[in-house]
Amino acid sequence: MPQETHLTHVDETGAARMVDVSAKSVSDRRAVAAGTVRTTPEVIELLRADDLPKGDALAVARLAGIMGAKRTPDLIPLCHPIGLHGVKVELVLGDDTVEITATTKTADRTGVEMEALTAVATAGLAMIDMIKAVDPAASIEAVRVLRKQGGKTGDWVRPEDRP
Repeated sequence: MPQETHLTHVDETGAARMVDVSAKSVSDRRAVAAGTVRTTPEVIELLRADDLPKGDALAVARLAGIMGAKRTPDLIPLCHPIGLHGVKVELVLGDDTVEITATTKTADRTGVEMEALTAVATAGLAMIDMIKAVDPAASIEAVRVLRKQGGKTGDWVRPEDRP
């Protein structure tokens, strides 16, 4: 499938613009994004025991991710406001990481990748806020789209995740 050779978010003068999607068909769309919060094994143990000084970091991060997805067009200047029909944020504890995966769904004229990415980033930021007193060096890494479905381009899977 050929890539577009022109920039869609700028007009002929180079000024930023929101792309007109009114002629596109409404279709079911889904996106999955992921990222990692890197921390210490001690923080992971505190998370497992629900014993952080600020409270339940996993619940706060999950809700922050959902809220972030819903506010994406307020944060990303050229992102279309769309009706989100589902947002799921999963947090999995590793040895020194919290793996975040967000799945977003809609039936609209444009995709939900930015909403999934914003959910991951917002969940990660909330997690860092909750653990920073114990680990001020915590970081968010590798925020990326894993896959998307629907729309004109159909299904897409991140190349390194293909079978």
